[in-house]
Amino acid sequence: MTKQSFLQGALILIVAGMITRFMGFINRIVVARLMGEEGVGLYMMALPTLFLVMTLTQFGLPVAISKRVAEADAQNDQQRIKKIVVVSLAITLTASIVFTAILILVAPLVASTLLTDERVMVPLIVISPIIPIAAMSAVLRGYFQGKQNMTPQSVAQVIEQIVRIICVAVFIQLLLPYGVEYAAAGAMFSVILGEFISLLYMVRKFKRKRTVKVRNNFFRVLSEGKQTAKDLFSISLPTLGSRMIGSFSNFLDPILVVQSLAIAGVTATVATKQYGELTGYAMPLLFLPTFITSSLSIALVPSIAEAEANKQISVIHNRIHQSIRISFASGAISTVVLTVFATEILTYMYGTDSASKFLLLMAPFFLFLYIQAPLQSALQALDLARPAMWNSLIGMGLKFIVMILFASNPSFGILGAAMAICVSVVIVTLLHLAVLKKNINYMIPLIDFVKMIILVGLTFWIGYSLKQFIPNLDGQIFIFGTLLIALLSIYILLLFILKFITKQEIQQIPLFRKK
Repeated sequence: MTKQSFLQGALILIVAGMITRFMGFINRIVVARLMGEEGVGLYMMALPTLFLVMTLTQFGLPVAISKRVAEADAQNDQQRIKKIVVVSLAITLTASIVFTAILILVAPLVASTLLTDERVMVPLIVISPIIPIAAMSAVLRGYFQGKQNMTPQSVAQVIEQIVRIICVAVFIQLLLPYGVEYAAAGAMFSVILGEFISLLYMVRKFKRKRTVKVRNNFFRVLSEGKQTAKDLFSISLPTLGSRMIGSFSNFLDPILVVQSLAIAGVTATVATKQYGELTGYAMPLLFLPTFITSSLSIALVPSIAEAEANKQISVIHNRIHQSIRISFASGAISTVVLTVFATEILTYMYGTDSASKFLLLMAPFFLFLYIQAPLQSALQALDLARPAMWNSLIGMGLKFIVMILFASNPSFGILGAAMAICVSVVIVTLLHLAVLKKNINYMIPLIDFVKMIILVGLTFWIGYSLKQFIPNLDGQIFIFGTLLIALLSIYILLLFILKFITKQEIQQIPLFRKK
């Protein structure tokens, strides 16, 4: 099996993430234009509940599988790898069956009581079969990551999005005459099909390697896997704690938002529409650069764990610093573009600029989010998952407090929810940095802070100046695209001038490596 370096593995994931994120936006555009704000709101209200159940099902195992498989692979212990895979599959499949049944049973209560819109019940029930499919996919992803081969999961991501795009328009148009809730359910069903086809691909790649034959003596290996389960849980449970906080937060977000807006005098239908604008239109754009930060985070865990085992503190610092530089570089251009061209982007994509107020408010604060994922992975790789969990808990608590105080105030309304998200993002990132400073004496150099400010400031000024040449871009998508390409070209030049990307890092990419 092909083994990849830190940057090679990250690059493969980044390219796949770029493709799938672009295809995902095509999918969102189709969904938004066919179902409108209300349909998107129902769709987005159902997803947090699903993500919460999926997080419970997976027990934080993907990170643990990746770390333990990497350790066993270094010792060429194939029997231990088999135990890891067998035990992980048994745990996740058992949990997924239980939680799928629970989700189906409680869906009516969640929809009518907590989310205040009984129409959410249909999408919740329809999406429930994805839970066991996603559980198996998570185990295989962890296995391939541990083998430091990021190609299978990258190809699987692309396959999933292709199937989704092909199916989503068909199912929405087929079911829309029965009601917007059934159209949302159709969109959910396309997600299931995409996940299932991608799982079949990963199973095929797994079986072709012939190194781990899971079906041979499955139950005997499982009965001998008590210590393996302990080894996995020692990593997965703290990781689960952090993810549970995030998933629980996402689960409560729509509940608190609609309840707070109700206090402010907003009707349920309007609240659903506003929540759809925030989470269905603005948030996906704000999260756009995270496919890069997530890719770096996945590749970062085994790299830092290896360096820690060899007591190479300087290598750990370098890897963290490298990840922060690249993550910030990916997020800064997104922040500037979303701030300067908020109205144009939303209009071209969704046919409405109603969510522009969210982008203008939130984009600058999301610069902190773009460096948060590598910091979280660094803490997990350094056995500091527990402090990371507490940081996430503090961030969630502050978010809820701000959300209740401001979203229930008619003067702020839905903008109060956006403000709460920003507060949480900033606080958690700063707390992660504080933990790294305390434990390994890592901190971002002052010169890099200055470079970050210069990069964002110059890029914003250049973007704003370019826009002044053609202040009215309505309907002129070709000219708009040309402006973005010009801005991106200048931005890439700034990255090299300010050394956010170095010549040595470019040369590590096979395509640019000297022969």
